[in-house]
Amino acid sequence: MKKLLLSLAVIAASPAAAQVVDAPAGIVRGTTSGSLRVFKGIPYARPPVGELRWRAPVALDRWSGERQAAEFGPACVQPSGGPPNIYNGVTLPMSEDCLSLNIWTPAKARNAPVMVWIHGGSLLTGSSREALYDGQRLAERGIVVVSINYRLGVLGWLAHPELGKENASGRSGNYGLLDQIAALRWVQRNVRAFGGDPAKVTIAGESAGGLSTLYLMTSPQARGLFRGAIAQSAYMISMPELKRARFGLPAWEMGGQLLGGALKAPTLAEMRKLDATALTVAASGAGFFPFGVVDGDVLPRQMVDVFDRGEQARVPVLAGFNQGEIRSLRMLAPKTAASPAEYEREITSRYRDLAPAFLRLYPSAEHAESTIAATRDSLYGWTSERVARKQTAAGQRAYLYLFDHGYPAADSAGLHAFHAAELPYTWGTFNGTPPRWPKVPDTAAERRLSDTMIDYWTSFVATGRPVARGAPSWPAYDQAQNYLRFAGTPQAGRDLFPGMFEFNETVMCRRRALGKDGWNWNVGLLAPEIAPAATGC
Repeated sequence: MKKLLLSLAVIAASPAAAQVVDAPAGIVRGTTSGSLRVFKGIPYARPPVGELRWRAPVALDRWSGERQAAEFGPACVQPSGGPPNIYNGVTLPMSEDCLSLNIWTPAKARNAPVMVWIHGGSLLTGSSREALYDGQRLAERGIVVVSINYRLGVLGWLAHPELGKENASGRSGNYGLLDQIAALRWVQRNVRAFGGDPAKVTIAGESAGGLSTLYLMTSPQARGLFRGAIAQSAYMISMPELKRARFGLPAWEMGGQLLGGALKAPTLAEMRKLDATALTVAASGAGFFPFGVVDGDVLPRQMVDVFDRGEQARVPVLAGFNQGEIRSLRMLAPKTAASPAEYEREITSRYRDLAPAFLRLYPSAEHAESTIAATRDSLYGWTSERVARKQTAAGQRAYLYLFDHGYPAADSAGLHAFHAAELPYTWGTFNGTPPRWPKVPDTAAERRLSDTMIDYWTSFVATGRPVARGAPSWPAYDQAQNYLRFAGTPQAGRDLFPGMFEFNETVMCRRRALGKDGWNWNVGLLAPEIAPAATGC
């Protein structure tokens, strides 16, 4: 008997046994990587195919037997190819059956803090399997890292009158967001089996993942599923509304109906019969662009209104943006004016009484750079500071940053601190960048900055306060408007870009009051004529 017990103990302590987890969802076998256990491609909902296309995700029953979790699941269906840029160039396997997640966990984790990562890609592209998001370095700091897939493009964000008739609420759209909520619920039920604490979940994302973080902060259905939030390069832009045309966008369900007509599939049944890839490509070609929709339920009102009313999740936040966001996203900015004089004429005509403030912030003498900076601030800078201010007002800690770090390959290409440039640093994945991405030099200085950012990020996940060994204290935003600037080394400062937030807040407020124009990338030389001052603005 002693020999048998000894043998069982040896088996239980072996690497093979450590790879097996019996979670409420079912038994799953992963792999080991150094001091970590890694589980890839775990499904968190039923495949959203056939009649389940454009429906809320359906939870899986516990599976029987042992499920292998050594390979990533396919990316959700998305357009491929397109003009070469620094973000593409890697072909991803795709499927409509894509609702899976991945877990990196310390081998001896018990009740560890958890970070749930939401990838970017304009709600149109991307995947949790991208090498940039390898959770190894973060999990080595003692946290559990979970990365998720969610439905993209027309498959994730379509609204349609017939879809509204399929449920008692009459709502439709936001399926990609409902996927994210379903993944968070899966984490709540299962993460303890992987060494995580469901009471210590932080949501995090960059770009569309940062936008999704804000959606989750404003969605009543996500309340209580996380205790902290990280929003990197998020954008609190105006959103379409389900039942009425507003802010320059049609009623979103009617837009879905028009799309069906354009695709020669005028009924929902016909749209469900279309091949997922062909549908996605055709919808993109027809001008469909994915957005979260204000439906009065999943997303109850405009994000700015939720934050103004203090109805967002009351959690600590870490939010920030990059100095050169638009350098790699030139399509978002207006064409450069022919001359400083033309720039001033156009700005004066479009911004009227606000033109002097615009020109102080974005002067005509440097109008090409001013065009890039104005677009950056209206999307990313204003959003980051707005989140910090509103969470502070709600009695929560908020930490604001500016990533302003350059390195030779990026700076020589005119891409100083470009959109997403911080990701290889916050993940420690210098070798995981796409083929055309300016190569990060693997030097002691760059590794030191990466280690510092990983420290800040993982300590925030663990405690709600970002702390890094041998680095400056990161003060909360507070009334002093503190922030941390990441250049060669972190540097604390106050009042980031004075006047920037107030100007963009006024523009948003006037457009919201009139209800005619949205607040997004219609900035500078693309701006509609500003409305006169409105009450409360």
